[in-house]
Amino acid sequence: QVQLVESGGGLVQLGGSLRLSCAASGRTFVMGWFRQAPGKEREFVARISRTDASIAYADSVQGRFTISRDNAKNTVYLQMNSLKPEDTAVYYCAASARLALSVMPLGYDYWGQGTQVTVSS
Repeated sequence: QVQLVESGGGLVQLGGSLRLSCAASGRTFVMGWFRQAPGKEREFVARISRTDASIAYADSVQGRFTISRDNAKNTVYLQMNSLKPEDTAVYYCAASARLALSVMPLGYDYWGQGTQVTVSS
């Protein structure tokens, strides 16, 4: 069982930046970020494979968010720039040891507790 611990959420103004971190207690193949706004389904944000050979972003964050990972620390990061009010949500870190890349929540076996990101206008 892998545990994920997120940090870095908070309140930021329109156009601001935040950096999320997620530390895993064990080795994983793919790590990603999802988010869920009130009344909405959990949606894919970004994912990265262990080898960095495959990175994917949701269209809504492409060009503004950057995902990266430090395999030595089993940690994934999400740098969020040019934040908008519609980015407001609880952000969840996700991970899987399966050798498969997915943008769907069912493709991930482990989840963090979530961290709130609020962007004010």
